[in-house]
Parts: sequence; C-alpha cells; structure tokens
Amino acid sequence: MRFWDSSAVMPLLLQQDATTRMEEEYRSGSLIAVWCLTRVEAWSAVCRVRRDGRIGSPEVRLARSRLQGLTASWVEVDDLRAVARRAQRLLELHSLKAADAMQLAAALILVLDRPERVPFVTLDGHLAEAAEREGFEIAGVLPG
Repeated sequence: MRFWDSSAVMPLLLQQDATTRMEEEYRSGSLIAVWCLTRVEAWSAVCRVRRDGRIGSPEVRLARSRLQGLTASWVEVDDLRAVARRAQRLLELHSLKAADAMQLAAALILVLDRPERVPFVTLDGHLAEAAEREGFEIAGVLPG
C-alpha cells in the first residue's frame, strides 16, 4: 500500500510532466490509499485547468473516467475528526497549508503513527518535506 496525495493523483488524470513517473508508481501494483477529500481536490484541479482554457471537453471526459476508475479501487481515510485533530498538530510543526496538513494527517492515521510502513507519494515539495520529517519514505518525483 502507498498513500497518495492529490498532487500525485493529478498526473494520472491529465497529461503532465510527471505522468510517466506517476503511471509507473501506479503500475507498481500497490494499493492506493488517499484522504477522503482527495477526489474533490483532484477534480477541482481538473476544473481549474479547464476554466483556464488549457484543456477541452474530451480531456475533461477522459479525466472524469480515470478518476472514477481510481476511486473504485483506492482506500479512503475518512475519519474526519481524527484527521482534523492531527492536522492541527501538524500545522504547528510544519509549514503546510490546511489541505496538505489534512493529507499528511490522513496518512499518519492510516499507518497508525508508524510511517515507516507505507510510502508517501507526492509531487509537492513542502508536503514531502513534512512527510519525511514525520518518518515517511517519499515516493514520486519532487519538483526541481
């Protein structure tokens, strides 16, 4: 199992620089675990790209189909109260946005505070740094 944040899911939905690498991570056969709001964050990003005029209806339909396929097979951490409590602590320790703190909190809850058990897949440098400090092995491609 691997915990994926939204930044790592996006290249599976839309063609990006990191698409090939994230497809390799996905094909590794490990079960994907995510925060329960990852699908909303990912879809928000797809809609933003469409509003910016960088993709059209065919790409949106493909992204929707890919997201439906992913959500059918991934595991979601959905304990909102526990994630919120953990995220508050993480915000005091790390330079994170609220959504990123919830991603990391969900990952910690998933592994029962034993982060060495599950790789953390992200393309977000700040989130990767915080996850590594919490003890996770980072997988994925970090931005240059």
